[in-house]
Amino acid sequence: MDAITRMRCFIQVVDSNGFSAAAREMGRSKALVSKYVGELEDELGVRLLNRTTRQVSLTEVGGAYYKEAADILQRIDDLQASVQSSHKEVRGRLRVSAPRSMGDEMLNKAMMQFLLQYPDITLDLRLEDRFVDLVEEGFDLAVRVTQMEDSSLIARKIAPFRAVLCASPEAIEKFGAPKVPADLLTRPCIIDTNHRFKQNWIFFDKGERLSVAVKGPLEVNSAAAAREAALCGLGFLRTPLFFVNEDIRKGNLVSLLDEFEEPMRGIYAVYPHRRHLSGKVRALVDFLVAWYGPGRSH
Repeated sequence: MDAITRMRCFIQVVDSNGFSAAAREMGRSKALVSKYVGELEDELGVRLLNRTTRQVSLTEVGGAYYKEAADILQRIDDLQASVQSSHKEVRGRLRVSAPRSMGDEMLNKAMMQFLLQYPDITLDLRLEDRFVDLVEEGFDLAVRVTQMEDSSLIARKIAPFRAVLCASPEAIEKFGAPKVPADLLTRPCIIDTNHRFKQNWIFFDKGERLSVAVKGPLEVNSAAAAREAALCGLGFLRTPLFFVNEDIRKGNLVSLLDEFEEPMRGIYAVYPHRRHLSGKVRALVDFLVAWYGPGRSH
């Protein structure tokens, strides 16, 4: 960087036809500009400028150096402008990770609308039920359901989240509606093994955390298959509300034990760095916050 600074001072002295004028243009002291040019000559081992009390002029080697140095600095400036422009623009490849169930029911429509709004984006959306390492695996962003513990990652909440216990009206009639979480110990439960606690379902009673060890006719690593099992009346399902919200609204599933649900968590957009956040990542985060904002229905 010092070499480039010295080179810029030399170019400015030539363009301004003097050290005083160059110093004014660069917002530096005349002594500092003179020092930088002198260091450049010492580094190169040649005299670039002839100095008099009234003016400066290029030596022969200085003239050749000026031409090449001016070209190099212009290329550096062009490169910087290009990088800054592309960083701010909403364009390029965007790698995003999200849970499979969230993509199937929550993200797909939003992502397609985002692509329609920003046609210069190429989206690589990976729906998989694991926590990816954003930095190690080269992801720009992850969408996660979490309470956001201390982390080196940056997160922005895009929507509230809660789980729901539900079952079909037929299952409730056949097995009986649970009155308290412990009643699930004697009822068939459908287990989505993608969930963090798997067979241990967590509830809250007046702030006290309850863990219920459930079992049932199906364990599957697919939220869609678990939902289908619940619709078929095979048992009781605990799943994200957004995944069965429409089924509950239509009466195909019934929510249960709502008063024992855990405190509201959140759906977060998670990314590695806040400083110099690229335009494409910022645009997607802002889009998702607006898409799932209060009062929006999708």
